[in-house]
Amino acid sequence: MLTCENLTFRYDRSGLPVLNGASLELKQGEIGILLGKNGSGKTTLFKNILGLNKPSGGAIRFDGENLLKMPRRERARRIAYVPQDIRFGALSVFDSILMGRVSYFGLKASPEDYTAVEKILRDMHLESYAQRNVDELSGGERQKIAIARAMAQEPRLMVFDEPTGNLDIANEQLIIEEAKKLAREKNISILSSLHDLNQAMYFGDKFFFLKNGVVKYAGGKEIITEEVIRDIFDIDVKITEIDNRKVILNGNLLAS
Repeated sequence: MLTCENLTFRYDRSGLPVLNGASLELKQGEIGILLGKNGSGKTTLFKNILGLNKPSGGAIRFDGENLLKMPRRERARRIAYVPQDIRFGALSVFDSILMGRVSYFGLKASPEDYTAVEKILRDMHLESYAQRNVDELSGGERQKIAIARAMAQEPRLMVFDEPTGNLDIANEQLIIEEAKKLAREKNISILSSLHDLNQAMYFGDKFFFLKNGVVKYAGGKEIITEEVIRDIFDIDVKITEIDNRKVILNGNLLAS
């Protein structure tokens, strides 16, 4: 379980806090979605969880252990990061995934590391891509390789920063389905930021709405209401049901 308690963080000691008492809780195997305007603190919260920034106050625990005091290598074995802007360099798919094992082998990979990569290639149906150069692949394929590389860390939590931001509709669906399968089959927790509210409702189990550096609303799909969206995003929407599924419609488009 991931627990963030009253996190505060500012980039400049004299500046306003970007996180101002942010708290959230995500159980093992749950998919949590961070939602909020640009500048609400989503990326900063990620950086604090990943250890890229250190909060000035509050606590971050994973499975009861203090992440803020955990060695970087140990944290890398627990938490994997899949950024929106993926850069692999001129590596094969196999070697790119193998890089996810660095926290285990350091300078030289062992036979066990190679075996782990081969298993991931099989599990994600990537065997035919193994020797291809990652730079030659499509955006959706590279994102899938990024997930595979993260899986090589054998994490218990995966952090996705806008995983579908640069993808077309078909690849958006592919990546979301792949991530959901990982959460369900491997019991991995996922914390992701998304802009598309309908995509978020389909993907997520739990939702965290950030405003002014605070998680103002948290819970399941029941907390996604027209009033909450208006408060967080300053937009009017209409929530309806299509085929027994909640759908958010842009109120401005309905009025035009």
